[in-house]
Amino acid sequence: MSNLYDRLLKKEAKLAVIGLGYVGLPIALAFARKIKVVGFDINQKRVDMMRRGEDPSNELEASAFEDCDIYFSADIEDLRDVEFFIVAVPTPIDSQNIPDLTPLLGATRTVGQVLKKNDYVVYESTVYPGCTEEDCVPLLERLSNLKYVEDFKVGYSPERINPGDKEHTLESIIKVSSGCDPESAEIIAKVYELVVKAGVHRAASIKVAEAAKIIENTQRDVNIALTNELSIIFNRMGINTYDVLEAAGTKWNFLRFQPGLVGGHCIGVDPYYLVYKAKELGYHAQIIDSGRFVNDSMGGYVAKQTVKKIIASGTNPADARVLVMGATFKENVTDIRNSKVADVVKELQSFSCTVDVTDPHADSNEVKHEYGYELASEMKGPYDAVIVAVNHNEYSNKDEAWFKAMLKPKGVLVDLKGVFRKKIKNITYWSL
Repeated sequence: MSNLYDRLLKKEAKLAVIGLGYVGLPIALAFARKIKVVGFDINQKRVDMMRRGEDPSNELEASAFEDCDIYFSADIEDLRDVEFFIVAVPTPIDSQNIPDLTPLLGATRTVGQVLKKNDYVVYESTVYPGCTEEDCVPLLERLSNLKYVEDFKVGYSPERINPGDKEHTLESIIKVSSGCDPESAEIIAKVYELVVKAGVHRAASIKVAEAAKIIENTQRDVNIALTNELSIIFNRMGINTYDVLEAAGTKWNFLRFQPGLVGGHCIGVDPYYLVYKAKELGYHAQIIDSGRFVNDSMGGYVAKQTVKKIIASGTNPADARVLVMGATFKENVTDIRNSKVADVVKELQSFSCTVDVTDPHADSNEVKHEYGYELASEMKGPYDAVIVAVNHNEYSNKDEAWFKAMLKPKGVLVDLKGVFRKKIKNITYWSL
């Protein structure tokens, strides 16, 4: 067999990306500018959109689909002649914060049914160390009747795509890759080097690559939790956390983390995979667990502080109208998955407040399906409180006069990210 890498380059072999969401689609299109690609997704409706050059996630322009040698499919038969598979499906948690491997094992079953001798399978989904070889490989072996390492190769190369970030893209972020033996590790790294200009770091093993990915987000989570806890303490002292961070940030080695709601499908999820695995090994991950507790409780905290301000203004919360600006998990994206804004809304509603939620990027039907409330078509003031929960560009240019017009005379502006703190002089103002 001639080198798989060379055959991919000559378009004598095909690469497939399984799962075409925020992560999979950009990877598939990047490879399709160099080699022959099959883009596979189980959702036929999404496949039809991509065939028309539309990104179901609203992240990519139509031009991203141009000059790409790619065939989009939801039919497993189109994977039979593929020799290099990349699995890029989500790895969520369930309501008990336990890893949900359903999408990952589903994608593994798909690949296992078409796996042939000498094929390669590379996983990109974020998992706990050991998951690729302990959970996925046995399934591939069973379904294909092939032997791991001897008959087919497996690798792991964690995704590092940051949704909504136009600066840190697939090609500009160093890629971590790994393989099950030295030969496969090198071929996998070389394949990724076709599309990653920043270069590829060859990890010592699949487990090391899995661990590297999961601690990236765990480290951020713990640091943000510390900052959130500091903001709770500083609030009791009557000082603004952002002013404190600005002052402390003048030191060269101060880490610039900010308080806020920690949602999305990475930072708010990945640490639970590590906590789960640690527990399985008989260790209780105390710092990681504590960080998760602090960050998961911030939505409720923000809502309670808002209600306190409403009561202080002389209004009964049951009579209060609150506007929440932003529903996505972070600014300037359409993604609502695991958005902690929902916690703020739920807590406000538990105090019988009437809540309007608005967002220029989110889809109202998706929000209704995911969280049970619809987006307001317009902002109808005056409100007792306005919470700027997500710092979308559309909101950041608002001035004090705009907020004043939206609020009742004793209304409060809650600014989670502290972006308006130097602009507000004559309104009751609170930020984390």
